[in-house]
Amino acid sequence: MDNPFADLDRPPLDARFLTQRLVRPGAVWTAIEVLAETESTNAVVAARAREGAPEGLVVVAEYQSAGRGRLGRTWTTPARSALLFSVLLRPSDVSPARLPWLGLLAPLAVAAAVRTVGEIPALVKWPNDVLLEDRKLSGILLERVDTPDGPAAVVGIGLNITLREDERPHPAATSLALEGAATTDRATVLAAILRELGTRYQSWVGAQGDPGQLLVDYTELSATFGREVRVELPDGSTLIGTATGLDADGRLLVQTGSGPRPLAAGDVTHLRAI
Repeated sequence: MDNPFADLDRPPLDARFLTQRLVRPGAVWTAIEVLAETESTNAVVAARAREGAPEGLVVVAEYQSAGRGRLGRTWTTPARSALLFSVLLRPSDVSPARLPWLGLLAPLAVAAAVRTVGEIPALVKWPNDVLLEDRKLSGILLERVDTPDGPAAVVGIGLNITLREDERPHPAATSLALEGAATTDRATVLAAILRELGTRYQSWVGAQGDPGQLLVDYTELSATFGREVRVELPDGSTLIGTATGLDADGRLLVQTGSGPRPLAAGDVTHLRAI
């Protein structure tokens, strides 16, 4: 079996260096671990949450053998070609009804960080992808975990960094390298994402989950609003209409021939701009 870590052009991450940059008094992040390989960082963090780990744990994997995306899809990339990490959050001051907004906050933080350090116009696709035009850079998986200390949220993030043309798992997949980003240094990008995520999360929790500013920011960077979309719904049916925005619960509003439909879940395909 070939060594998945043999590519010398993809250096490893340094947990100590990242900890020095990001784990500070007043910050969300309390511990950063880098694993050479694991099946799923979400599974690792969920297990730690059940064991009582505090909020702010970050677990990064150089390689995931069984990474998961939404709807049971797999997320597999060559070793060290992507950022693959999960974070543990415990938004105890936020009403359960507002927790779905966390799944929108995370891709917004990723897109904002990529725009800042990568200098490319990343956008968010509802509910939790990050795109450049209609090419996918990143996917986010939000999972609720019941723990002895109350419910926790595990946010898993995968972002293609140095994925090459011949390594793309799908024609619509892309990476920072393929898009000519200003940096493909994984430590720089990871630090930027965690800072954006931490700042936005603290503001959201401080507002007790009020989505006011989050909705403004999400609308500004949305690739979905104003687009004709096809949505595959969890019951197997399909809906086509124009995505017009979000409601107060973070549901996607789709204007159809029979009126607006709020959607809490679904697989969205962008068809064309209006």
